[in-house]
Amino acid sequence: MSLAVTLSRAQEGVAAPQVMVEVHLSGGLPGTHIVGLPEAAVREARDRVRVAIQNTAFEYPNRKVTVNLAPAELPKDGGRFDLAIALGILAAGGQVPREKLDECEFLGELALSGELRGVPGVLPALLRARARGRRVVVPRANAAEAALVADADVLVAGHLAEVCGWLRGAQELAAPAAVVQADDDGHVPDLIDVRGQLQARRALEIAAVGGHHLLLVGPPGTGKTMLAERLPGILPPLGESEALESCAVRSVAGQPVDPAHWRRRPFRAPHHTASAVALVGGGPQPRPGEISLAHNGVLFLDELPEFNRHVLEVLREPLESGRIVISRAARQATFPAQFQLVAAMNPCPCGYAGDGRQRCQCTPDQIQRYRARISGPLLDRIDLAVEVPRVPLAELAAPRGPHDEDSAIVRERVIRARQHGLMRAGRSNAEINTRELERDCALGPAERRWLEAALERLGLSARAYHRVLRVARSIADLDGGAPLLDRAHLAEALQYRRF
Repeated sequence: MSLAVTLSRAQEGVAAPQVMVEVHLSGGLPGTHIVGLPEAAVREARDRVRVAIQNTAFEYPNRKVTVNLAPAELPKDGGRFDLAIALGILAAGGQVPREKLDECEFLGELALSGELRGVPGVLPALLRARARGRRVVVPRANAAEAALVADADVLVAGHLAEVCGWLRGAQELAAPAAVVQADDDGHVPDLIDVRGQLQARRALEIAAVGGHHLLLVGPPGTGKTMLAERLPGILPPLGESEALESCAVRSVAGQPVDPAHWRRRPFRAPHHTASAVALVGGGPQPRPGEISLAHNGVLFLDELPEFNRHVLEVLREPLESGRIVISRAARQATFPAQFQLVAAMNPCPCGYAGDGRQRCQCTPDQIQRYRARISGPLLDRIDLAVEVPRVPLAELAAPRGPHDEDSAIVRERVIRARQHGLMRAGRSNAEINTRELERDCALGPAERRWLEAALERLGLSARAYHRVLRVARSIADLDGGAPLLDRAHLAEALQYRRF
């Protein structure tokens, strides 16, 4: 029989749909034809595969070779199908047995020597194959990434000859080595380094409890970036499924995954010259952007008004939905984007408005235009805004006091407070829907009247009203998880909406 079938997986966002590689040998003029909507790199596989087979001491069929990548409507790109195509050709010609092909999936690009090269997007493919109960053979270059999926049936190989020897029963393929998790305490910036800034530290802790977005406003050199960099260190550690989701995005983007720190929360800080595509993702073959690389972590935008306004506006939808959909004429890709936004800005173009030590040189009109670079709808989606004033030099030089806590102490409080939200709704306070908000943010009659009057005076929107309640819920959780929100919780939440 001159027909053989092998299995592989394509890359479509963070999904990895299965691809059936059908190989048929027939009479006619010798040649190799690949069909099934292949991109240029896949069409070039016919030359890579032919030379790799010949350099592995196998015979390339002197017949017409037809390779079909099904389903035909799914675009295929990259060299990830090389190994599956080569094994299909060898099996169709009777040079390797077919018995193990039905139970395995194969990923890997072939060098002309037959060596297997790593490919991006292995982690999503392994997660899908694990759900189907299939074994996967991957290049040795992807072994560290493959080891993250602890209960997946994975084998690694470095050469086409090794895989063929395994199919023949002449040798065994090794499983990837187990991951050794490193201690992150010495690598993550610690909150103990921040002196003073009690209100900003408090806002940072509230943001960590509820997963709220945060805006830091202050003159240059007051510690805004320092505070933002320390938010991941006080967030609860990533669970296995969350960590795998974040690593899967990095894998699809072709970025290396550090197996020793794979559970560390992402922290992304793009420059203010970044384009909209760099921020949200895109390209002819859609790739994740910074907001997806920050999934389950922190996206820090320093000098917020210096970003192009169009770039900032594309953040509005993912801030609400937690995902980004990139549509192209031939395909559509969905990437997760459940990130915490921390932004920093100066109060004016020169940076010294309201600073007691240096005089501001800006006119009121310049200040208004500077702040108008950030739209109202975007600001409305930020839960907390806090001023970060200059710290007196005497306070910087003074010995540390009881308020100068390290990240480990604050993280313990954050984890305890988050447990209240997880027990109520199973997710953070920033993510609860309107029905859960009515249930979990109950107000007494007096508190409700007081809040309605305050919102009317401040002219806040309905979205702002819901966000105030969510922030107040996080403050109450820090206060022991009180079932009813009192006026102190509401007042503190309102003071963080002074944009």
